Amino acid sequence: MTALTAVARAKVNLFLHVGPLDADGYHPLASLVAFADVGDIVTVSPSDAPSLSVTGPFGKPLAGEGDNLILKGLRTLGEPSLAVTLDKRLPIAAGLGGGSSDAGAALRLADQALGLDLGETRLSELSKAVGADGPMCLAMRSAWAEGIGDRLTFEPGLPPLHAVLVNPGRPSPTGAVYRAYDAGPPRTADRPAPPEDWSPASVIDWLAAQRNDLQAPAVSLEPAIGAALSAVAATGARLTRMSGSGATVFGLYDSAHAAQVAAEKLDSKHGDWWVKPTVLGDDAAKAAQ
Repeated sequence: MTALTAVARAKVNLFLHVGPLDADGYHPLASLVAFADVGDIVTVSPSDAPSLSVTGPFGKPLAGEGDNLILKGLRTLGEPSLAVTLDKRLPIAAGLGGGSSDAGAALRLADQALGLDLGETRLSELSKAVGADGPMCLAMRSAWAEGIGDRLTFEPGLPPLHAVLVNPGRPSPTGAVYRAYDAGPPRTADRPAPPEDWSPASVIDWLAAQRNDLQAPAVSLEPAIGAALSAVAATGARLTRMSGSGATVFGLYDSAHAAQVAAEKLDSKHGDWWVKPTVLGDDAAKAAQ
């Protein structure tokens, strides 16, 4: 068997409506999720024993970990004799689902490498071991997510959206953000009616009427997120919003050219930030191969 490689694409919550903590200790949510054409690179190859090595621009904080979501996911297959290399290109604690996408990519590659042919339903069940967003990050398809993020309805109507992803280099721990959210007025995990028109311009207008309920709590904890939101808005983005629990924010634009120009401006003014022009949506999967 030769080495197999896949892109673990970044997950972006185009909106995120969050309800109050329930009796089971979970927050119900409603979101429309899309995946970008940028992400981490996961490679599996035959080995005498399971192993994981981490490289890449954001790999250093993970290199010393004795365990992570990739290994947690692979343990659902037993102890497969595979060496996994993670080229960590996405920021950590960034609201981009990086760890779950890494685990999903590794699980799918292991299935292929070992000739297990488990099928999509079984792989999706196994991916739940890494958390509620395991199945969505395994699928890497545009979807409505409800419940605790585990109830998915795939959305083939979502068009490609030109975007810029920006991370100001500060972590935004999910637990702390949710605690700050719980301290404020409760919202509802309402799923809005879909847009009547799925053209990119209409979808952006529709998204502008939605919200990310974790954005204000995250900004209160980490002002750098607010600075990133303001900087992206200043480039003329049609919509600016934080993804997930942060700290990555995104801007949506009318064209690839507008997104590229915006990214260049942001990079020149904020050279220490992570800035990536990208395309969101299922068509981005082709570019990510």
